[in-house]
Amino acid sequence: MKKILLSGNDAIAKGAMDSGCRFYAGYPITPQNELTAYMGLHMPQEKGVFIQAESEVAAINMVFGASAAGALAMTSSSSPGISLKQEGISYIAGAELPAVIVNIMRGGPGLGNIWPAQSDYWQATRGGGHGDYHCLVLAPSSVQEAYDFMFKAFSLADQYRNPVMILGDGMLGQMMEPVSVLEAKNRKPSTENRAPKTWALTGCRGRNPNIVKSFYLHPGELEKFNLELQIKYTKIVKNEQQFESLYLDDAEIILVAYGTMARIVKDALKKLRLAGYKVGLIRPITLWPFPKNIFNSLTRKPVNSLTFLAIEMSYGQMVDDVSLAVNGRSPVEFIGRSGGGILSVGEIIKKVKSIVNK
Repeated sequence: MKKILLSGNDAIAKGAMDSGCRFYAGYPITPQNELTAYMGLHMPQEKGVFIQAESEVAAINMVFGASAAGALAMTSSSSPGISLKQEGISYIAGAELPAVIVNIMRGGPGLGNIWPAQSDYWQATRGGGHGDYHCLVLAPSSVQEAYDFMFKAFSLADQYRNPVMILGDGMLGQMMEPVSVLEAKNRKPSTENRAPKTWALTGCRGRNPNIVKSFYLHPGELEKFNLELQIKYTKIVKNEQQFESLYLDDAEIILVAYGTMARIVKDALKKLRLAGYKVGLIRPITLWPFPKNIFNSLTRKPVNSLTFLAIEMSYGQMVDDVSLAVNGRSPVEFIGRSGGGILSVGEIIKKVKSIVNK
């Protein structure tokens, strides 16, 4: 490993290539343009394919085709661009193809602005497009995680033949931090240690033809396929819940935040602990599946006097999943800003103190 200075956008692009991605199609939109530019500069050096498509719709459908042919494929965009890709993402999920989609969120709705926000949470975790499907969703909170999570994203996409979304924001995309990255001599070929894609459209070569589709006309056929998808999603929920936690043993108030918001919350947590407040943290790493098991285990204790505080750069989206996980066994509070507004450490501390003094 070696350490280099990277922005979050560059770290995602480098992490993708280091994990074996050799096909990228995208279309420019701020604040993720550096990601596309990095891919455009470095993908040819890796003997990969870089395409700046004519639109977001074209880009996601190029990813569909590349994935169907067995390539490790990805695209990236920011909020309005991801909205344009939703039909294609649904097609990819419906065809059970692995793909990685990166959303560096900006303020909305509409064109909004280029400031960071977390208001695409519902879109990412509820499918976003049409039909009963899910993307796995990973939320890095540092530039190092932005790099590391790309390995995890491509692995999960292949394992479950399912789209995986990296959900960041404009703050993560633009910030720069030292990152430990693989040295070139330690990188493995993209096909090494990966299960053969026997389903891919590689040409028949004497075998029965493979078919990649999401269109089912015969009565009952689509329902049967949807039931098979639900079995896969149940397995993902069981096996892939990931989170970080701090100070849960004695906590009376548990702060819940993800991504870059969790970084600010950790500063508030440190100051609150020094002032004697029994505060803990749960940082969801997988937003879907949401790490509900940790909430269940905490709130099923014989004596439960916990309060949960969801903290977001939105006006209340992740808080829904916190409430569902707690299931009425503890009170759930919320504080958030959006449209480019970022909660300060002081605002978080003030909210915690108001809960304590109720």
